[in-house]
Amino acid sequence: MSTITAPLADSSIMLRRNFKHIARNPVTVFNAAFMPVMMMLTFVYVFGSAFAVGGNYIDYATPGMLLLAISYGLSGTAVAVSSDLSKGIINRFKVMDVSRSAVLTGHVVATILTNAVAVVAIVGVAFALGFRPPATAVDWLGAIGVLAATSFAASWLTVALGMAAKTPESAGMGVVPLIMLPFLSTAIVPAEKMGQGVRQFAQYQPFTPIIESLRGFLTGNPSGGYTAAALAWCAGFALVGYLWSRATFSKRA
Repeated sequence: MSTITAPLADSSIMLRRNFKHIARNPVTVFNAAFMPVMMMLTFVYVFGSAFAVGGNYIDYATPGMLLLAISYGLSGTAVAVSSDLSKGIINRFKVMDVSRSAVLTGHVVATILTNAVAVVAIVGVAFALGFRPPATAVDWLGAIGVLAATSFAASWLTVALGMAAKTPESAGMGVVPLIMLPFLSTAIVPAEKMGQGVRQFAQYQPFTPIIESLRGFLTGNPSGGYTAAALAWCAGFALVGYLWSRATFSKRA
């Protein structure tokens, strides 16, 4: 087998392994999709009328909920990666001469596909609640691209956090900031409605340009500035996560 096809074959094997684990514990996918849906129902039906956003609140909230759908699914990945290390599974793979990139890539691809299920669930519920975006087909492709880039970057960063954690429990806690950051962004309310200090943090933290980029695409008014900033943050997170996870893999496994 060539040096190109071998890692691909190993990655597919690792991906099947991760899918089998998810099938045995489907609560991972359930939580990733169920919690953002519950958040959407809560904010739209309970608090929606309290937020003056200059239009239908479901149209404003959906982009933020899409990002929440991605972030809520990250905890399971970090725990799974840390569990592989603590149980010695990865060391067995090294003895079997399995590509180290395949072990990490399997977790990343499984996380991306899990996130895709959660995103589809959010979009379906949003349409059921009255979400009717004026976005064109090209705008939808742009939004999908930003979501894919965000999921890819968050997955690599989560794998790195899971590799660096000492225990599966600490790995789950390590991704809490990634889960909480959307709440301190423009996901739920505009930044100008926040208090001093929080407003500035929301304006300059990495998830805000991602959400505003999605919001622009879904409203049919894409913003080149927000999209460029979103893709730059995603590229930075992905690079840091990839290099960090590879370095930690070499050190610990």
